[in-house]
Amino acid sequence: MRGKLGIVLLMVLFASPLAAKDLTGTLGQIKETGQVRIGFRTSEPPMSFLDKDGKPDGYSIEVGQFVLKEIEKKIGAKVKVKYVPITAENRFKALADKKIDILCGATTKTLSRSELVDFTQLTFVTGASLMTLQNNENRDSSGFGGKKIGVVKETTTAISLKNLLQETSTKAEVVFFDSAKEGVDALRKKKIDAYAADQIVLIGIASTAPDGMNFAIDANVFSFEPFAFAVRRNDADFRLAADRAISDLCRSKKIFEIYDKWVREFTGQRLPIFDAMVQLNAIPE
Repeated sequence: MRGKLGIVLLMVLFASPLAAKDLTGTLGQIKETGQVRIGFRTSEPPMSFLDKDGKPDGYSIEVGQFVLKEIEKKIGAKVKVKYVPITAENRFKALADKKIDILCGATTKTLSRSELVDFTQLTFVTGASLMTLQNNENRDSSGFGGKKIGVVKETTTAISLKNLLQETSTKAEVVFFDSAKEGVDALRKKKIDAYAADQIVLIGIASTAPDGMNFAIDANVFSFEPFAFAVRRNDADFRLAADRAISDLCRSKKIFEIYDKWVREFTGQRLPIFDAMVQLNAIPE
């Protein structure tokens, strides 16, 4: 009995130091530098944006805070957070070039993108839709023949929009922008007739803009957009830390509180598909 007790004590004494010593990849880097770099989009409310004080905020930023706590728990130390603004065009390269450690925003998880980065469990689900000005009688794709529709380039919405126009035989001109802000400004100035983006992003834009009442958002969606955080490829330990935090949020149902805070206020209800995502993500420890 004493021999077995001695072995157990030795395991307890050496488990923590060994785990800390063996940290590699992104976790090892964070342990060494004492800093984690979070990439985010500055103008995609309510997922991620700069608040009135110029600080990062939003649904994804808040979920990212729980990932941060799990990282600190894993490395056994507090870390500083550096928020790094990124764009739709450079976000994956920023990960590959190690300018950021995790991408928190409104990024759709796809198989082709998984050739460039790894993804965590899903953090949100939505679909692409169209936003017009209130006085625009064209509210769906069937009424946009000969019109201009704006979309941010290098996004899954741009691909889905192209497919939608082909499927409906709609001859509309697609205008590409570098950011959501540019696209919405063009809509305001009537340089385009509609702006396409994930419905949740459109809701965020309309709900935070001073002239939000001037916009109309189509209630229908024309794609399925599963959001997830992106991390560097082949870094299983770091990805597991993020997945563990997301699963805990889903098991505890705390993710509903985050959803209600940032989304339900504007939609009035939760989408059934979001509830399904939460159930699937509630993986036991």
